[in-house]
Amino acid sequence: MEAVLYNDKWVEKGKIELNEKVFGVEIKPSLIHRLLMLQRSNARVNLAQIKTRWEVKWSTRKIYKQKGTWGARAWASRSPIRRWGWVVFGPRGNRNFTVSMNRKERRAALFCLLSSKAQSSSVKVIENLDNSVEAKTKSMVSVFNSMNATYATVALNKQEVNAMKAIRNIPNVKAIYVNYLNPADLLKYKDLVFTKASLEELNWIYL
Repeated sequence: MEAVLYNDKWVEKGKIELNEKVFGVEIKPSLIHRLLMLQRSNARVNLAQIKTRWEVKWSTRKIYKQKGTWGARAWASRSPIRRWGWVVFGPRGNRNFTVSMNRKERRAALFCLLSSKAQSSSVKVIENLDNSVEAKTKSMVSVFNSMNATYATVALNKQEVNAMKAIRNIPNVKAIYVNYLNPADLLKYKDLVFTKASLEELNWIYL
């Protein structure tokens, strides 16, 4: 499996060989879907919470007499059958949405995503991104226009701080560190751009 390699002048230099163990595995959509659901479910914040009988401020006064009104034997004004009353069997904010997935499955799903990017020729590698341009958004826009990657996820090394600062203001480009590659970003953006340093770190992390 190969990817397009760009030099420091953002000109296509040739091809670079990708690791078959990471970018050449069999694609399993069901595994990718499970990893995406894990990410979305574990990021979910449970905010729905109702007030119970003991949390609603209310008076215990009987609102009208029990007999002679031809109506129901009404209790307090904050009864659950009335407006502004408490809610019966409502959400309490303690529901657990966490989904589990073992480490080998998570790694295999990530390799499936990277392999799908490689098979569609969406993986691109640039030799150096941090020192080749100054840390300005305008310069980075020129880089991605030259690489024809205007809607991309950029995987960087933790030492490439200047590139991270310059990329984060570009609307359609998402810069993340290579050890935080995730299904949401890989599926959202068409292209995947590595630097040589981040590609070496990817191989070091997973192999």
